[in-house]
Amino acid sequence: MAKILLADDDAATRDLVRRALEADGHSVHVTQDGSEALEAVEGSGAQKFDVLVSDVEMPLLDGVALAQRALKQPNLRILLMSGFAEQLDRAKALKSSQVAVLSKPFSLEDVRVSVRRLLA
Repeated sequence: MAKILLADDDAATRDLVRRALEADGHSVHVTQDGSEALEAVEGSGAQKFDVLVSDVEMPLLDGVALAQRALKQPNLRILLMSGFAEQLDRAKALKSSQVAVLSKPFSLEDVRVSVRRLLA
């Protein structure tokens, strides 16, 4: 299946989303914030991911700024998650077919379906 980069500063959310995606057969690399995720995508030990799943509200580098940088990676699809209307508006403003937005609260099935759609 897909190689997924997960960025979320909330440990409980990270763990739940990771387990749901792994249950679908995906390989999931977990990071705690946007700068750590950016390092995984652009840094010296950069890896190629199929999908970036990221919270929008994170310390150091928020999910929208991360997505703007990560969109430079060919074929990378992005799922941004947020519970804040203003942050969702910023995410939607990216206007890319490679980006999907998911509003919190969401079910784990919502995450799984969103990732499947991005990969289709």
